[in-house]
Amino acid sequence: MPNDFNQQVIDEFRAHHGRVGGPFEGGRLLLLTTTGARTGTPHTTAVGYFPDGGERVLVIASAGGSPKHPDWYHNLLANPEVTVESGVFTYGAHAVVLAGEEREQAWARAVEVDPGWAEYQGKTERVIPVVALHAITNGGPGKINASSPGEAIKVVHDAFRRELALIRKEMAAGNGTLGAQLRVNCLTFCQGLHNHHTGEDTMMFPFLADRHPEATPVLRRLGEEHEQIAFLVAELRRTLAAEDVAAARAEVERLTLDLEAHLTYEEEELIPLLDAPA
Repeated sequence: MPNDFNQQVIDEFRAHHGRVGGPFEGGRLLLLTTTGARTGTPHTTAVGYFPDGGERVLVIASAGGSPKHPDWYHNLLANPEVTVESGVFTYGAHAVVLAGEEREQAWARAVEVDPGWAEYQGKTERVIPVVALHAITNGGPGKINASSPGEAIKVVHDAFRRELALIRKEMAAGNGTLGAQLRVNCLTFCQGLHNHHTGEDTMMFPFLADRHPEATPVLRRLGEEHEQIAFLVAELRRTLAAEDVAAARAEVERLTLDLEAHLTYEEEELIPLLDAPA
């Protein structure tokens, strides 16, 4: 990837909290900063990723099917401590190259979602590496890429919107089955949403209630909506476990409608409070 194009993608990614156009539009993209194996200087590259549940994501060192591994892969072999930018959060991660059955299972899931990975493998004799990026959380999700508490809420919400839109698109394009990676995507989304709402219920809402007692009815309503969304998430999990494609699609649509209404209401009511002068 030419340096000028890579920098253009990086700039667009950072300016729009992970949203980019061109060949990456509508995909899952992150910025990966590695330490140069020879120079010791940081190098940032835009790479595609796919969720892997929990505290890690997977990236593939395809280099478009080139006969050589990409530079970022050589860098992380020399120094596996990297920095990841998701568009919402910036956090440290530890890179681990997958091997054996674990690599094969992850590769199969990647090809299931995007056959383009298999096309890249067909262009080269090297085995294309799959790398897990394990988040180093230190008790939190990382530095949020926002200039105010109100903006932070908006960028987190928009990330949920984008991921849910991708899941809906993947379900619509499916062949009548729930593939392994699609299930992982859904479950990762569900867990992230649960973590976000738990944080609001235990930290942000009590903080706002203490400083803005007049907002108590709003906060109560938002808490009740969290319970309803948790019910819908549980229903989605149930249909995924049963591999009921039609039911899972229906539950994703139900969740989308309720979640969008919830996020919009929360933004309208809480962003002015969060960004109000002290």
